[in-house]
Amino acid sequence: QLQRLESGGGSVQAGGSLRLSCAAAPITPNNYLLGWFRQAPGKDREGVSCISTSDGVTYYAESVKGRFTISRDGATKMVYLQMDSLKPEDTAVYHCSAGCLGDLSNSAGHYHFPGVSAWGQGTQVTVSS
Repeated sequence: QLQRLESGGGSVQAGGSLRLSCAAAPITPNNYLLGWFRQAPGKDREGVSCISTSDGVTYYAESVKGRFTISRDGATKMVYLQMDSLKPEDTAVYHCSAGCLGDLSNSAGHYHFPGVSAWGQGTQVTVSS
């Protein structure tokens, strides 16, 4: 049974912004990477972003780089995803996860993350044109 860890989803017009929050404490005990992935109807899961809780290093999918910003609060074990300049193709259910998923990159390089070990129920994000 998945827990509802995420909040902040909703419906916005293209160009708008949303801020997702994740109360990640239930999935963080043995993980130092926390992230977000999304899944649109009929599509595979897509890694969106990830952050290291130990040093704050961040990773992003090319499709969201420059538009989304991940952050975390170590004291409260909250993880956030600020989403700006939203596009209709960003429409999906967004899940908070323990671990990272897929091909992500940062200034240091490109990385492939094999999968996540735990995730939340998700929150719906709908972007209309």
